[in-house]
Amino acid sequence: SESRPVTIVADAMFFGRQWGVVVMRDPHKKENVYWEEIFTESPSVYQTGISALKQQGYTIQALVIDGRKGVREAFPDIPIQMCQFHQLRIGTRYLTRNPKLEAGQELRSLTLLLTKSAAASFIALLNQWRQRWTGFLKEKTTDPITNKWFYTHRRLRSAFFSLKNNLPYLFTYERYPGLSIPKTTNCLEGVFSHVKTAMRVHRGLIQKRKRKLVD
Repeated sequence: SESRPVTIVADAMFFGRQWGVVVMRDPHKKENVYWEEIFTESPSVYQTGISALKQQGYTIQALVIDGRKGVREAFPDIPIQMCQFHQLRIGTRYLTRNPKLEAGQELRSLTLLLTKSAAASFIALLNQWRQRWTGFLKEKTTDPITNKWFYTHRRLRSAFFSLKNNLPYLFTYERYPGLSIPKTTNCLEGVFSHVKTAMRVHRGLIQKRKRKLVD
């Protein structure tokens, strides 16, 4: 393989529950540089791929991933950009598309600004939101039977803390302007939908043939 510095966009796609493929793509050359069959998505799957690319002579300048736990910790020496659309999906999972609470509505609106904002303005807005709702986030409810307490607005807390904890990885592209790091893993979505369409068209194939088709 040609030796070159590269930014890698990496994600996994599954066909059913137990079989999938991890793909690593050079978004600037629009080329898939690594793919491997997998049975579970774990940090080691990504480590194996990055190691294989390094052995082929690639220099990994940055990595764009979906934010799966443990993966970014596996690469302490590589700048990591978390896919902003995956962060939006996390927010939607906790808040829904139409939150009922005012605090949730505000946080939902704020989250939707993520892909259009610079880091400084987004962080300032998130801090304002936290100051306004900090007491609300701390509200507790006591279970009358067990007498144990829990946070009243657990889903709201989860949505906020997900944003807060992922902040260091959501604007990595700003810190390395020379690398033109994509903000999302979207360049792989097209690849994945193309493969899934082909799989649907050839639904009756035996596993061996399916693997060949994916390849």
